[in-house]
Amino acid sequence: MTPGNNGENTPSAPQGDDDPFGYLYEDGQAAGATPPSGGGGYGYPGPRSSYNQVRAVGDRRPTYGQQTYGGQQAYGQQVPQQAQQAAYGRPNAHYTAPEAQPGGAPVTQHMQSGNGGGRGRGPNTKGLLIAAIAVVAVVAIGIGAAMIFGRGGDDKGGDSEAGGKPTQAESVKPSEKPSKKPEKPAAELPKTDAKALKLEGGTTTASDVEGAKASGGVYVAGFDKVGAQVTWTVNGIPKAGAYRLWVNYGVPGKDSNATILVNGNKQTRPLNMENFSHADEGDWEKGWTHTWALVQLTKGTNTVTLSCAQSDLCGTSGANIDQMWLKEAGSGN
Repeated sequence: MTPGNNGENTPSAPQGDDDPFGYLYEDGQAAGATPPSGGGGYGYPGPRSSYNQVRAVGDRRPTYGQQTYGGQQAYGQQVPQQAQQAAYGRPNAHYTAPEAQPGGAPVTQHMQSGNGGGRGRGPNTKGLLIAAIAVVAVVAIGIGAAMIFGRGGDDKGGDSEAGGKPTQAESVKPSEKPSKKPEKPAAELPKTDAKALKLEGGTTTASDVEGAKASGGVYVAGFDKVGAQVTWTVNGIPKAGAYRLWVNYGVPGKDSNATILVNGNKQTRPLNMENFSHADEGDWEKGWTHTWALVQLTKGTNTVTLSCAQSDLCGTSGANIDQMWLKEAGSGN
C-alpha cells in the first residue's frame, strides 16, 4: 500500500476450494460440494468466497450457519416458524448490539408500574395539596395571634388605636374596692329571763314548778287576774320593722292568751298561749311550751308589755311567764 492509496474499499475474497469441509453443510452440498476422493480438492466444485473472508467495516451480514437476531433466516438456511417463535425473547449466543441491526436500534418502551392494567399513577398531588393548605393555615393563625396579642398602646404607654380602650395585651389595674361588700352576719337580737322583767298588777317571781328554762328556774307567777302585767325594755333594735316576739310559758292544761303593747300601743292581735303540750288540767309542770306573735318595733330602744286584759283568757286560766326573745320576721324560733 502506497501513500495516498488506502487499498480497495472491499477486500477481495480468496478464490478456490478453500473450505475443506463444505460438503458437510447443507448449503455446501446444494452447491455441489463433495468429499475428497483420491487426493482431489475439498469444498465446492467451483470458485467461491471463503466463509472466513475479510469484510468491510460496518458489514453485519450473518456468518455461515448463524441464526440472526429475532429468528430471521440465516445465510442459506430456512428457519421454521415455530423455531422463530421459540427463539423470540431468548438470549442469543451470537447476539449483536441493537444499533448494529438492520434499521438501527429498536425503540425502547418505558412501562410505568401502577394499579389498574399497568397504567401508571403520578405523585399523590391530593396529599401534597392538603399539606400545603395546612401549612398556610398555621402561618395565618400565627400571624393573626401575633397581631392580636402583640398590639398595645404606643411607645409612651398611651391608649390603643381602637377608641382609646386598652387591648388584651395591656394590663388593667384591678379595683382596690370590691364590687360588692360581703354581707354582715345578722346581729343577735335581744333575749331576757323572767327575773329581768318589770312586774306589775300582782305578778311575782317563783321557782316552785320545775321545767322553766330561765336562769335558776325562776319564772313569773300570778299572771292570772285582770290588770296583771310584765314589761321588757328592749335595747339595740337595728332597724324599724316587724319582728317575732317569742315567749316561753306554762299553762295548767288549759288555753290562755294576753294583750301585747309595744311602746304603750296595743298590737293588733293578742299573744296566743294554747295548751300545745297537751298537758292535763292542773298539770303545770307538763304545761311548759312556747309561742310567738308579730310586733312592730322602732330602731333603738322599745318597751314590750304583756297585759292580762278584761277580755283575755289569762284572767280565768292563768299562765306562768318564763323567757322572752326577738327574731327577724320570717325566721324560726
